Amino acid sequence: MRKLLVLCITVLLAVATFTPAVAAGGAAAISEESPTCEFPLELEDGTGETVTLEEEPESVVALQPSDAQTVVEIGAEYKLVGMPVGEFTAYLDADEELDISEDDGVTPVTEEVIDREPDVVLAANALAGDDIVDQLRDAGLEVYVYPTEESLDGVAENVRLTGELLGECEGADESLEWMDDRLSEIEAAVPDEDRPLAYYEMGDGYTAGQGTFQDEILTTAGVDNLGAEAGLEDWETLSEEVVLEADPEWIVYGADFGEPPVAESVMGTTAYQNEQFVAVDSQFMSQPGPLVVEAIDEIAQVVHGDEFEDDAAAADDADGEADDTGGDETDATDGDAESIPGFGVAVAALALIGAIGLFVRR
Repeated sequence: MRKLLVLCITVLLAVATFTPAVAAGGAAAISEESPTCEFPLELEDGTGETVTLEEEPESVVALQPSDAQTVVEIGAEYKLVGMPVGEFTAYLDADEELDISEDDGVTPVTEEVIDREPDVVLAANALAGDDIVDQLRDAGLEVYVYPTEESLDGVAENVRLTGELLGECEGADESLEWMDDRLSEIEAAVPDEDRPLAYYEMGDGYTAGQGTFQDEILTTAGVDNLGAEAGLEDWETLSEEVVLEADPEWIVYGADFGEPPVAESVMGTTAYQNEQFVAVDSQFMSQPGPLVVEAIDEIAQVVHGDEFEDDAAAADDADGEADDTGGDETDATDGDAESIPGFGVAVAALALIGAIGLFVRR
């Protein structure tokens, strides 16, 4: 298991070097254009190739779990003719007949994709330099490689682009609005200062440092990431001594483990002694799709539960006062679907989508 973990980390680091990182921009919202569904459509993808669709696609293959998640979340699952089917996409409840992956449930098989004859193929940015992209294009398929790194703001951009490519703009807008609403609630509840220190344990002492997708998840959820605080970059091991000295208040880990997969010495930390654990959905934590918001919410709800309860009580009081006074009805000011609070930090790519799910398997 350890050899597999080290191999996955090595691949992640190698691919991540090809993806530019952007400096942190705080918790300010960013604006995303609304998707526009017009055909014929020409879009330049992340490899510089122009993808041309003469009419709205009727069939699509999603090469990676995160691609499939995005398609499903915008309501276009009826167009899927191929996707990885396995432990990393089990939550999508897909038919086995859609499977285009090897036994690992992640790696797409070129021949399987070609046999589906899709109108368009969606590929995560992590596959930008993969041979399968060229092989599929040589076979005459339209392959769109997402141009953005798998950061939180990249997720929002990919939702918009997927809506445009598949002619599902209404569904994409609804997904963006849902993400915006959830993140607005989280942003309102989590503190800007005095945030607790959290240790994210991926297994065998590995954790996520600066420039990782998981670091952005943790900080958006209202905790300080021990890996980043310790100066780690990408996915590295953190010594037990450093963890003990830092004495985190919370331990975050993939729910697939069943219990925190920490070394015996780490059991002496405040987090472990007080049983302050957050078991987060492993796929939502590792796959850069719309459901990453669920991972952020899971962490924030556990760590900052009191703040969420206070906000809910205040909202109920406000609603009660409005009903009692019988005042004029006013429209609630929701953020635009394209404005994603907390999406202010662009980070290096989470390459090999779904591979991190392997880290949480002993």
